[in-house]
Amino acid sequence: MYDKTLLKEKLTQILEALLKIQRRSSQIQTPADFVRDDRGGDLLDAIAMMLIAIGDGFKKIDKETSGSLLDRYPQIDWQGVKGIRDILAHHYFDINPDIIFNICQEKLPSLIETVRAMMAELD
Repeated sequence: MYDKTLLKEKLTQILEALLKIQRRSSQIQTPADFVRDDRGGDLLDAIAMMLIAIGDGFKKIDKETSGSLLDRYPQIDWQGVKGIRDILAHHYFDINPDIIFNICQEKLPSLIETVRAMMAELD
């Protein structure tokens, strides 16, 4: 059995990182905005770092819960969430702005909603 208090703390950290990505990516209208100037590049770097932390956090949660928590939320591509961490961490200089933009636009809202649901379930 896992420690629900510790798990909720980890989910809180993940939610804060997701909200940072949401705030930062709101300034980006197209993938090209990430590479247009230094400010865009800084946002890309910051978002990539948060995605690494989020992926790592979910890897730890999955291990600590023996897969039982993430399995209850099949609407999320957990392999993708955890896998982006590995891609970004090991191929950092090859970050594709199109993929990061897509994650921010298409994947982030449902992941935020799911993390909130997980936290509510633990209450």
